[in-house]
Amino acid sequence: MSQFDTIHPRRGTGSHKWDRRPELDPFWIADMDFQSPPAVIEALEKRVRDGIFGYPWAHPGISEAILEYLSNRHGVSANADHLLHLGGLVPALSLAGRAFAEAGDALLTCTPVYPPFLGVHRDAGLELIKVPHALADEKWSFDWDALEASVTPRTKMFILCHPQNPLGRVFPKEDIIKVAEFCDRHDLVLLSDEIHCDLVLDEAATPFYSALKLPPELLKRVVVLQSPSKTYNIAGLGYAFAVIPDDSLRRKFTTAKGHILPEINCLAYFAAEAAYRHGEPWRQELLTYLSGNRDLLTQQLRAGIPGLIIPDIEATYLALLDFRPLGIEHPAALFEKEAGLFLSPGAPFAAPGHARLNYACPRSSLQDAVDRMIAAVSKKA
Repeated sequence: MSQFDTIHPRRGTGSHKWDRRPELDPFWIADMDFQSPPAVIEALEKRVRDGIFGYPWAHPGISEAILEYLSNRHGVSANADHLLHLGGLVPALSLAGRAFAEAGDALLTCTPVYPPFLGVHRDAGLELIKVPHALADEKWSFDWDALEASVTPRTKMFILCHPQNPLGRVFPKEDIIKVAEFCDRHDLVLLSDEIHCDLVLDEAATPFYSALKLPPELLKRVVVLQSPSKTYNIAGLGYAFAVIPDDSLRRKFTTAKGHILPEINCLAYFAAEAAYRHGEPWRQELLTYLSGNRDLLTQQLRAGIPGLIIPDIEATYLALLDFRPLGIEHPAALFEKEAGLFLSPGAPFAAPGHARLNYACPRSSLQDAVDRMIAAVSKKA
């Protein structure tokens, strides 16, 4: 029995996932139903025993751990000056809009995508330009012609989600270089959200290529955002970091911070350090378990709901389910009513007719949900 098979009751714990709609079984927000690695819990317990929770400071260990992680996991050579510690990744998306564009300018992204990508432009009074991802050889990629046609003189930034949420796609190195060349050609800042980069399910088959590995002439316009939050289930601690190799770009980002970003939780630094220093064996076990859950989900739903479209999931623990061939316009509402399940509706991702399902849960819970989904669609038919 795997440690990830254990069911941890979470209702009544102040969990956004479980307590927002307590009458439903939740498979929506990107929050795993697994305990964090023992090393993370031990680091938090040690820090709590100090008993004093004053204003935090980034102790040397956190930067050292991140730099070692970038080198060992991604083959990236950075220095501490390139790092900016942040109290969350979504606020950093918003901050980037204010740092690199002015009211009336535009930012560009590809859909479907994580909903904050489609809302942060409002914080800076920007226009949003959306270009749908395209299927090429049964793999999700970019519509290069549509991207070229979409750029305007006021477009200042391209926001990339990689690995892609909710498509579960790991784009090949060639695509990332092509995106960077597109940004260079049009003088766009490339903001690469890589929060799911440690959740690639088969790294031999689909290796992750960070934007930090781009050639130096393309790296000068790159901002990379990462966090241990999704991989190690510590999103509630509110910690992320930016890596900005270019001095000028980094100064703009830092200046725009002002006083509007939240302070970093005094526990978050220690949890992040422990995750990066000691979490790798746990992460490998997690990937094996998630791969099994992905296979269960995709195989049984494809067989049990003929016509349903599920992308081949290469990363994340999120599955985007396309019910349009079945004529089901609001699948999340269907499963809420007929199966007592809480899935994310597709519309906020710019994917109407879809639902997103989080399969980072004990396998018995996932099996139960799959059975209820198949029964609900069969009943409707």
